[in-house]
Amino acid sequence: MVGIAAGYVGWGWPGVVLGVTVVVFWLLLQFSRSLRVLKQAAGSPVGHVDSAVMLHSKLKAGMPLLQVLVLTRSLGTRLSETPERWGWADPGGARVSLEFDGGKLASWQLSRDDDAALPPPA
Repeated sequence: MVGIAAGYVGWGWPGVVLGVTVVVFWLLLQFSRSLRVLKQAAGSPVGHVDSAVMLHSKLKAGMPLLQVLVLTRSLGTRLSETPERWGWADPGGARVSLEFDGGKLASWQLSRDDDAALPPPA
């Protein structure tokens, strides 16, 4: 909206047209990016990731779900609805569960199948 108002102040109605064109172009870019990520994720098994440990190391608080889908290259398995939790697992048995709050990554946890078999640290 600020760009449209600045276009009007600077160039009048042609500036408004330019501002609207820029906003529509930006929205089309965002939509195209979202569709590309979802198409890529749809081609992979649900809840599968090549390495859960590598995914765990790349996560940052505040990441939107779309950025997480770019990292995982697959759709996650819904673990719970409230709070919103999604999970991914790798072939070795390691799992990452992610909790989202308002569409942003709030917390995540890595777990392995062999955690119970390991002795506690000395």
